[in-house]
Amino acid sequence: MPNYFKQQTPTMQVTVTYRCVWMGKLFGSSGVRGLVNIDLTPILVCKVALAVATHAKAKKAVVARDTRVTGSMLEAALVSGLLSTGTDVLLAGIVPTPVLAYAAKALGADVAFMLTASHNPPQYNGIKVFNGDSLSYTDQDQAAVEKIVADGNFVLADWRSLGKTTLIDASQFYLTMAQKAVVLKKRWNVVVDPGCGAAFSVAPRLLKALGCKVTALNAQPDGFFPARKSEPTAESLQDLAKTVKTLHADVGVAFDGDADRVAFVDENGVFVNFDRSLAAYGAFALKRSGGGIVVTNVEASMCVETMAEKFGGRVVRTRVGDIYVSEAIKRDGAVFGGEPCGAWVHPQQHLCPDGPLSAALFLAALETEGKSVSEFIREMPEYITMRENIACKNEQKYKLVEKLGGVLKTEFPAYTDFSTVDGVRLALKNGWLLVRASGTEPLIRLTVEGESSQAAKDITQKVTALIHKQIEAQQK
Repeated sequence: MPNYFKQQTPTMQVTVTYRCVWMGKLFGSSGVRGLVNIDLTPILVCKVALAVATHAKAKKAVVARDTRVTGSMLEAALVSGLLSTGTDVLLAGIVPTPVLAYAAKALGADVAFMLTASHNPPQYNGIKVFNGDSLSYTDQDQAAVEKIVADGNFVLADWRSLGKTTLIDASQFYLTMAQKAVVLKKRWNVVVDPGCGAAFSVAPRLLKALGCKVTALNAQPDGFFPARKSEPTAESLQDLAKTVKTLHADVGVAFDGDADRVAFVDENGVFVNFDRSLAAYGAFALKRSGGGIVVTNVEASMCVETMAEKFGGRVVRTRVGDIYVSEAIKRDGAVFGGEPCGAWVHPQQHLCPDGPLSAALFLAALETEGKSVSEFIREMPEYITMRENIACKNEQKYKLVEKLGGVLKTEFPAYTDFSTVDGVRLALKNGWLLVRASGTEPLIRLTVEGESSQAAKDITQKVTALIHKQIEAQQK
């Protein structure tokens, strides 16, 4: 019988190249996402894990998932890919995205992976990738990973140097951090709705630990999201609104599937507009810090600027996507940032949008100001927003938006600011307009905000006519 162990060879890493016919773009504005076993297969998930580990030269990774029924299948594929590269894996199980991101920072991991499709329906899933500083992978990192996947150049470990898997309690690291960041004196009466998503345990635990009286709705993990849609909107949170009113609670708090977004219902059972809550907390953060920078995206209401200027701050606007907000916060040393979908970033703690922490800090702001939710929000100006989707062929939409920049400046010569950071955005004396090409559909998206309904209507009609005129000109 041959002695297979007689000659020992040193451990090594081996670069293995697989032919890959896929050459498209994997990452969108919030990671890799798609329909499970159609767009997003275990094979692709494994390749992404291999590519990220190869790119990052990773030695330690944290992996977590939301409550989706496909999460455990995709987790197995992801972990298999990481172990094969020699990366040790810390398995956090079902926790919110911000818990994963903070744990990666606290534990000194090289990378972190969250299996989630955020607010999308249950048949979707995805992969969010973070570096060791709790920051989502940048465009440059994403491009490097996509090239490795396309080329199939994965660095695999020798069989004696495979990674190890360890189970961790990531929630405990997060809860310790949050309780240091927030101290509440009042016993707030809070109704919490995790929507059967990843915050089903962490959010109620955090608020109870802070001394709140907590009533939980939809706090059982269920990846089919049977109670309501995963996206927290005025429509999907009607049960939360009724419960807040019935129980005479101080506030209702809700999250999306992976809890990187937060939504609020005031003490009267009224859904709080996302732009106004963003502006209100941004103003509080500026007031507390004596000025500074608040970051938001090009679609956010101008009430963010109105309030920032009131407290000696200024607003930096980015492309749509929380990664761009987080990058700008880090680059410019901002005191706060967020998107008008409830994705708020608190850089004093970490750089990932954080729903549960935002809820706790929002209560602290109310306590500091001595106001109810409705009183806190009432100070924010409310403008009129209108949106139009205009059909335009995929091969034409980007060129058309680029050309529209010059046309719009000519048609609105009194504009006060012009930006092409994401589409074309003009700030006007009585509002603003944004024209963007849809990233997923053959559409031009127009967003207009006006100080009055008439102003918004006038701007919308004028820009819509200009867009149709340009589309017709291209088709001739």
